[in-house]
Amino acid sequence: VVAMADDGGSTGILRDQAGATAPGDIRKCITAMASDAHDPLTEAFKVRFGFAENHTLGNLMLSALEVTSGGFPQAIAICEELLHARGHVYPSTLNRVTLVAQTRDGRMLEGQAIANHSRTALRKVALSSEEPVVAYGPALEAIRESDVVVLGPGSLFTSIIPNLLVPGINDAIRASHARVVFICSLADMQGETRGMSALEHYQALVSHGAAGMIDYMIAHDAVDAPIAGTGETPVRNVDISRSACAEIESQGTHVMVMDLVEHEHPTWHDPAKLRRALSTVLNA
Repeated sequence: VVAMADDGGSTGILRDQAGATAPGDIRKCITAMASDAHDPLTEAFKVRFGFAENHTLGNLMLSALEVTSGGFPQAIAICEELLHARGHVYPSTLNRVTLVAQTRDGRMLEGQAIANHSRTALRKVALSSEEPVVAYGPALEAIRESDVVVLGPGSLFTSIIPNLLVPGINDAIRASHARVVFICSLADMQGETRGMSALEHYQALVSHGAAGMIDYMIAHDAVDAPIAGTGETPVRNVDISRSACAEIESQGTHVMVMDLVEHEHPTWHDPAKLRRALSTVLNA
């Protein structure tokens, strides 16, 4: 289930100039779920054309198919079929939404400016729209029927929380019998979660509607590490202390702290380690 407030780069141009539904994050998810990551067609979806506003082929395909196939859901289904996707990708809403944020120093930001600012962490985000925002029905159905709902890994304020802000998404999660798992980021994001601890990541979710909803939180047993390949700029990993674990668990969330990092890329989660962690949750 994908947040739909992206308005930067290729996606922003297609939204503004072609009236398209935001394709970028949907395209990334479809290609990530392709049955063969190295298939020429899968790779072609990621190709960017510098002479054409840096659009990716996948973004152009989704936007064109939205016009020719009868709508954005149909466009997604066609691309899933083309890439033999293992599973389905759902937009959280089909409404045209923009993300609005308040920073910790009190400034208000909107849209792409959120991604570009770098002074302080964000405090709160909300969705802005000229029409009532309605959750996409099949997304709600998929959530209600799920065994596990995984929040993350991803950008806390611009990828994870925006889904929870769509009316109906929280209710669908609570109505499901799924175990709800929050996978905390490995490293803070300058300008979004700068300086935030794992506890503060959790509290941000709670303050945006997830109170009492998260069954498990999976966090990395973090140490500071240099960015791979440079050895110069330090990466601040998201710290979690024993006292933070105790506070989170007092709110009904079981905390699992383990090595999750892909050591060649210290800001990336290792897929195999995440898979083992989620298997532990499923078998608990």
